[in-house]
This record gives sequence, structure tokens and C-alpha cells, in this order.
Amino acid sequence: MAVQTTGTWNFPTRVITGAGRIAELPEACRAQGIARPLLVTDHGLAKSALIEGIVRRIRDAGLPVGVFSDVKSNPTESNLLAGVDAFRAGGHDGVVAVGGGSALDVGKCVAFMVAQTRPVWDFEDVGDWWARAEIIGIAPIVAVPTTAGTGSEVGRAGVITREDTHEKKIIFHPQMMPKIAIEDPELAVGLPPFLTMATGMDALAHCFEAYCVNAFHPLADGIALEGLRIIDTYLPRAVDNGADLEARAYMFAAASMGATAFQKGLGAIHSVSHPVGARYDTHHGLTNGVMFPYVIVCNRSAIADKIPHIARALDLPGRDFDAVLAWILALRNRLGVPHTLAQLGVKEADVKAIAADAVKDPTAAANPRRLTAAEFEQLTLAAIRGDLEN
Repeated sequence: MAVQTTGTWNFPTRVITGAGRIAELPEACRAQGIARPLLVTDHGLAKSALIEGIVRRIRDAGLPVGVFSDVKSNPTESNLLAGVDAFRAGGHDGVVAVGGGSALDVGKCVAFMVAQTRPVWDFEDVGDWWARAEIIGIAPIVAVPTTAGTGSEVGRAGVITREDTHEKKIIFHPQMMPKIAIEDPELAVGLPPFLTMATGMDALAHCFEAYCVNAFHPLADGIALEGLRIIDTYLPRAVDNGADLEARAYMFAAASMGATAFQKGLGAIHSVSHPVGARYDTHHGLTNGVMFPYVIVCNRSAIADKIPHIARALDLPGRDFDAVLAWILALRNRLGVPHTLAQLGVKEADVKAIAADAVKDPTAAANPRRLTAAEFEQLTLAAIRGDLEN
């Protein structure tokens, strides 16, 4: 019997999933009161047939649309400010964010910042800083992911690099969550194997770290474990065959599940990945994939009670720590994830600076073990050298 991969659900974003459902984008815009959308994407996608087709579809539906594509793979404040300027100059009333996590994050932040007078850094995900925001004027957002990684299409935050300090900052507000997301697996068919792998490792890290966070949230825990199972099953298939629509559909779902689950928090995989990406402009998901086993080893004593449940969800032959560690190492090897940060160009000379930023990253507080700056130095150095010893 054919696997069902078409559906619509609310959780709370309304997710429209299934092959060919990009055709419903104009209707989605109108449902959110968007009459003059600004389509936000990255410069790599901007001139693609995919974006040209989406723009034509919107215009043919009678909606004038502008395109903003000055978005780097690790987006900066400059990208965000340019997007806000384009939104205002074009008289737009909503955002259609199309692409990977970077484009979605910038699109969401543009929709949020058009209503603000304070600098974006005043809305970092710290305490209740989000309450500083002006709510009136925040633009509606429709998200269209083309990669299955960040899950930003259902998230309430965006990651922006602060250029003057080389820090990645998580900008948060509840109204940054898109009201509608369209997850059409056909849009991911052309994604190269490398990007399929790298974005998939981001989704995997979200599910794994969220489950390991020491917080009471049974709903998120269930979602995280099922997300792990789906990714373990379907990510290799998507890497091997980009036209596998079943695998693409399930990976979109798993990415959204990871972003839903990590409302519990994340951990040291992201705490290190953020400053590494800010300094070296590495792919975020790939960096997460590299850091994965080193953080598992670092957190071993603090996640002992979680390991049997993870192993069971993955149907591993063993239910102990060694089985889970062997699983992630084998999956990384199968997908071609580099084993060390050194392979991404990270230098030992930068370890102290990376650790200093990691310890104050918002994700560090939720790591199952509260790590000091010195411990982050040891963790980063181990990942550079490939040292998996306890």
C-alpha cells in the first residue's frame, strides 16, 4: 500500500504538506491578509527556476510581489536591515519566506522588525526581552521550506550574526512563528546530496538535543523521539535519491518536529556550532553533525536515563550508551559527515574565543551538563583533534 504523505495539520502553524501543494501559496497569502508580499530568499535560489515559478504563480493570482535575496548562508544584521528597507520601499504587507533556514530566518525577522524602533539585539532570546517588542505592525508570514533542517517554518525565532562581535544571536518573539507553512516535497528534489545531508543533520541534532534537555515536556519528548526515528530511516534515502518524494516529505515533517521539540531547549552541539559558524562561515547543520558525538560523550553521565529510550526508538541492537554512540558514528560515516572541526578549517588558536562565546550562547543553559568556559575549551579541542575519549 502506498505511503500517505499528503495532509494538513495545525501545531499550531497550519502545515500544508504534499507534492504539488505549492499551488496553494496564493490562497495561503490571502488567508493571512497578504495582498503585496515580499518574497525573501537567498541569493543562490533567487535566479532559479523554482523561484521564478513561485513568483509567476503569485503574480498570475493577481498579487504584486517583490523579491529580496541579499541573504548569506549565515545571515547578518546587514542582510536583515536591507530586507526591512526593501519591505518598506515596496509597500509590502506580508512576507513569503522561501528557502533553507537562512532565508526563512531573515524573512521572519524582516516581518518582525518592520514594526520595531529598537535594534534587533534588544530582542535576543534572553529572559522576557521579547516583551519589549511593538506588536502592532508585525507582518504576517507564510513559510515555504526547500530544505529539511532548521524547521524554521514552524519556529518562533531566527538566528542572525552580529558582525561587530562575530556572534550568532537568537532573535525571538511569539509572533515570528509563521501562520502557514507549505511543505511540498517536490521543491526539495533538486537539493544536492551534500545539502540534503547537512540540513538533515541539523534536524537530527534538534531532535536529539531537545529530548536530552532536563525539562518536563512529555509532548516535546514524544515528538523528538519520533523525529529521530524518521530521520534515521529517511535521511539516507533522501541523500541517495533526491527524487524520493516519500523521503523528502518525511524529512520535511521531521525538520518541523525538531523545531517543535526544541522549545524545551537545545544544548552544547549548538552552543559550539554557533560561534564556529559565525567565525568560519561553516554550514550550520554540517557543523552540528561534526559536533554530535563529542557532545554525546561530554554529556554521557547526564543523559544516562535518556539513552535506553533513544536506542529503543532507533531499534538499535543494544540499549546502552555504546550502541547510541556507534549509531551516530556509523550514520555520519554513511552520509559523509567530516569527523573533526579541523576538517572544516577550525584552528586550535581560536578555541578560547569559541568557548567564551559558547558558554554564553542561549543554548548552553539547557545542556544536560552545565559546562564552564574551560569545559567548552576541552570539548572544542576534542572536536578539532578527533578525540572521543571520555
